[in-house]
Amino acid sequence: MKLKCIIIDDEPIARKVLQEFIGDIEFLELTGQAENPLKAMSLLGENDIDIVFLDVNMPKINGIEFLKNSKINAGIIMTTAYADYAVEAYGLDVLDYLLKPIAFERFLKACNKAKDIAESKSPIIPKQPNQNDHFFIKCDNQIEKVFYHDLLYAEAMLNYVMLYTTTKKMMVYITIKSLEEQLPADIFIKVHKSFIVNSGKIKSIEGNILNIGNAKITISQNLKEAVLNSILKDKMIKR
Repeated sequence: MKLKCIIIDDEPIARKVLQEFIGDIEFLELTGQAENPLKAMSLLGENDIDIVFLDVNMPKINGIEFLKNSKINAGIIMTTAYADYAVEAYGLDVLDYLLKPIAFERFLKACNKAKDIAESKSPIIPKQPNQNDHFFIKCDNQIEKVFYHDLLYAEAMLNYVMLYTTTKKMMVYITIKSLEEQLPADIFIKVHKSFIVNSGKIKSIEGNILNIGNAKITISQNLKEAVLNSILKDKMIKR
């Protein structure tokens, strides 16, 4: 299992150290680097990132403010010279908080924590889901049974995914990418980097907005054509 990661840090030396550390850990894959959060937005948007190594004190916007004002679908490991922000950072659900200069052993411990979370919190889904009508998923220290026809949509929220069913919502520790890979593709469609929807539950489409349940979900511009083709193919009555 490879965890894709990026580095956001304005110090070239710090980026180089992290790059070398990542290269020494077999289960990590570095997909990009940026000197500030604004330049990292394209990296976060184009890739399914598992871990972000994020500095705090950076120009234009610091790491803490970036976390508060952005929706990042990845685990966050802070890498900073400032201990003052630790309490606030953990309040934002970061995975770990590493103080510079970072020892490799401490870095490895944080990465192993991220790996353990990714592996242990994965949902239990049948090997051949198309031959079944449900799946099981870990939620609130118990295993929940979810019927495909009851699941309206899933929304990525920081390090979690919120599942919205016809009767309730459940917060589970899993990436949206992992969930997508394990749900049947003939029923569920990824319409945005943060949303997977049950195509059979879509009530109407208004431009790039899907009406499903009581929610209005935006279709990502780069996915719109593929999404509409998948939803409407051989289903739309023509004049």
